Amino acid sequence: MEHLKYRPDIDGLRAIAVLSVVIFHYFPSLLPGGFVGVDIFFVISGYLITSIILKSASNKSFSYLDFYKRRVLRIFPALSIVLVSCLIVGWVYLFQDDYKLLGKHVFSGSFFISNFTLWSESGYFDSKS
Repeated sequence: MEHLKYRPDIDGLRAIAVLSVVIFHYFPSLLPGGFVGVDIFFVISGYLITSIILKSASNKSFSYLDFYKRRVLRIFPALSIVLVSCLIVGWVYLFQDDYKLLGKHVFSGSFFISNFTLWSESGYFDSKS
């Protein structure tokens, strides 16, 4: 696995992106375009992943199988913990209908299709989003 040199400027951009989303959720009138922080985060992630792929490819050491194996090993443990925790907390605190809705969202999150589920329920810019 190729490691990139630490970039404090990218960490600064990440911090700005996260803060803009948090401010948007808690004080939407203060930063009405704060949702753009999500897009910034995606661009940063794309840049970093592309840099890793290009560096590996230039060393002739890139493998799609290894690349995706590393992604799964990095993402799935945390994803599993979050989804199971949501189900446990939901079981304790939610009414039956709300728990069924949570189950639907946990299922879609398990297969990385949450956006389709959310899209079917509301618009991107709706207040409940």
